[in-house]
Amino acid sequence: MQLRRRKMCAFCAVRHGRDGAGLSGKEGELLEDGAVHHLHHPIEVSDGLLSVRVTMRLGLGGPSVDTDRLCKSVVPQASGSVDLTEAATIVTQTVNDTSKGPMRTDFCKRLGIEVPIFAFTHCRDVVVEVSRAGGLGVLGAAGFRPEQLEKELQWIDDHVDGRPYGVDVIMPIEYVDADPKALAQMIPEGHKEWLESVMKRYEVPPLPEDYDDARYISADEVSWRPEQSRALLDVAFSHPIKMIVNALGVPPKDLIDRAHEQGVLIGGLCGKPKHAIRQKEAGLDFVIAQGYEAGGHTGEIASMVLTPQVVRAVAPLPVLSAGGIATGQQVAAALALGAQGAWCGSVWLTTKESDVDPLPKRKLIEAESSDTVRTRMLSGKPARMLRSELTDAWEGPDCPGFLPMPLQGMLIHDARVRVMKYEVEPLEFYPTGQVVGMVNEERSVRDVMFEMISDCVDTMEALHGLLDQSQ
Repeated sequence: MQLRRRKMCAFCAVRHGRDGAGLSGKEGELLEDGAVHHLHHPIEVSDGLLSVRVTMRLGLGGPSVDTDRLCKSVVPQASGSVDLTEAATIVTQTVNDTSKGPMRTDFCKRLGIEVPIFAFTHCRDVVVEVSRAGGLGVLGAAGFRPEQLEKELQWIDDHVDGRPYGVDVIMPIEYVDADPKALAQMIPEGHKEWLESVMKRYEVPPLPEDYDDARYISADEVSWRPEQSRALLDVAFSHPIKMIVNALGVPPKDLIDRAHEQGVLIGGLCGKPKHAIRQKEAGLDFVIAQGYEAGGHTGEIASMVLTPQVVRAVAPLPVLSAGGIATGQQVAAALALGAQGAWCGSVWLTTKESDVDPLPKRKLIEAESSDTVRTRMLSGKPARMLRSELTDAWEGPDCPGFLPMPLQGMLIHDARVRVMKYEVEPLEFYPTGQVVGMVNEERSVRDVMFEMISDCVDTMEALHGLLDQSQ
């Protein structure tokens, strides 16, 4: 099936106040009589009658997508010409009156967004760009101290132009209830010695005694104790967030109640239908079905199988599909499986706005889909990441084995920071999904969003065309 590739056309550019690329002039100049094709917007002017395919406005200054509806209106200019600004005004008014688009699901309407693309990221710039383009950016709070999270969310508030955004936290159902010092003492010496032997094998120096990089939390803070998550949530709830997501299991009841009291939708990730049912019974507003191919913590069931199972299990609760989504065709597939939206993470790692360090970003860009591995190395729970010689070492015959959460995360933390600081390429890894093999160049978030939206609409149009052919 051949799909059309779309770009921002001159008509969209005029509507968004930009120079009319591809036109002889700029905004306000006249469009000559006759059929004029601005890529995907055929515009015709005849005897004062303007005909143009209606477009949706997606985000503030963001991309536009063809809804394939024909708008006709009499324009006040003399026959033979029409002012582009007038044409744009007519189309914009028509679109605003419809309030519907080919991608705007009921869940989108509840959140006040235009397209069902939800971006999980640890980068505030990505959050802002996705939300401004009509989707919803979700900032991963794990890895931030409360004071750092406050700065990040304040920056988002200052730059997102009032668009909706959310926050993701980690509150595991099961954890070792102890203070950080007691937890550190539970880590076996044999595990520490083995890991240090791997570092010495690759000549990785220790960190300086006074080393303090604001980008990284300490090993103690990797314990993911409830009080740590609650401190982050206190910060999050002090900002105008629209969504809270718990990455590991069902959130505590008081957190669910607090979210509802503040008008914030709350959801959780799941890897099995029975987990989704527990989340529904606990009172969550939506569920994210995260498939086997996803990056980070993930289960054993692929998205193509998991998503429709979860949709049926928790209906009519909204479901977002996660895992293996980086293109418009994959967003369309998620919607076809019954999801109300697509939860994407890996696709943003290689964007220009991403704060991933240059070395791991280069490795991500060069990676193929077969270059990921699902391992307990990072936290003690299965998580997918870019394979490296460090992940291989944890599967070796001399490895003492993985520790339970949070001990594993505390154990690996120092080694991970050392690998990043000293840029030890053979050992460098990064949490990512199998879709990493489809994000092989550095692009802006805006460009990624526009192509995802445009290709999703193209895909749905192509499928609709198959139905027309069969009639």
